[in-house]
Amino acid sequence: MSLANGLHANGFDHADDGRARPDDGLSLRFWGVRGSTPVSGPDYVEFGGSTPCLEIRCGTRLFLLDAGSGLNACGRHHRDALPRDIDLLFSHLHIDHTAGLPFFKPVVLDPERTINTWCGNLDGESAGPALDRLFAPPLFPVSLDILPCRLAHHGFRAGETLTFADGARVDTILLNHPQGSVGYRFDHAGRRLCVISDIEHSDPWPDPALREFVRGADLMIYDGMFTEGEYPVCRGWGHSTWQKGMELARAAGVEALGIIHLHPCHTDDTLRRMEAEMQAAMPTSFIARERQEIVLPPRPNPVDTRARAQPAAALAFP
Repeated sequence: MSLANGLHANGFDHADDGRARPDDGLSLRFWGVRGSTPVSGPDYVEFGGSTPCLEIRCGTRLFLLDAGSGLNACGRHHRDALPRDIDLLFSHLHIDHTAGLPFFKPVVLDPERTINTWCGNLDGESAGPALDRLFAPPLFPVSLDILPCRLAHHGFRAGETLTFADGARVDTILLNHPQGSVGYRFDHAGRRLCVISDIEHSDPWPDPALREFVRGADLMIYDGMFTEGEYPVCRGWGHSTWQKGMELARAAGVEALGIIHLHPCHTDDTLRRMEAEMQAAMPTSFIARERQEIVLPPRPNPVDTRARAQPAAALAFP
């Protein structure tokens, strides 16, 4: 996929073509975009079958978002290039967002590594107790404390701003999902990226607080698991449609929209048809592909994105 006017995408490797590099601005790579359960086979080659894991870099500052099965590919790709201390932000702790944690190799096998987990949907409780219950007999052959790496669990309440020791900041919001979920907002170099998943749209829609949270974003990543035809029989399951994501994007002046948490039954052919329909309505929209990378280069003379009220110039997708 090729994008223009300040938003660049490429596949597995960075293109050496003079474009803005990830360490110049704000970048995102998808290591898993599927929802509920991993899938594989010839019908899932283009968009991928791993469950959610996103790599986000504010300059060189790394954040990982969710620990679905895509976390394994992230670890194998970067290997020793990952920092000694890694911040892993959970949207929530359902199994499709946590199952990859013990398979984050080689990181989990390195006693010099620390994985800091951040969980905000449990009213301040960290992910530690829930993960210890999940990854233990009889559901899992061993407990997490057998891993050589150090796991440090941190709890917060969605809606708080996370401020890290190095001064990095990430804004959060509580999303409508069974047991809650956390949306994240990253502001860097005059750019704004919002990740809004998992979420079920409300009535009325868009939710005013969420609209203000994503206002003026260069890119919003949104849970579009269901089609409009599928949604009525899945009401209450905690997921949304690309149409509702587009309504939110337009109401908030968001420049580009990416859809994740793809339904495990939606094949490449199905998703290509959906994407064509999306782009006919909003050319700067797309369905995320596993290992796809998006680079938002620094904005010249950046304004304070935390106070951004007006959308920037529209992006065009050739």
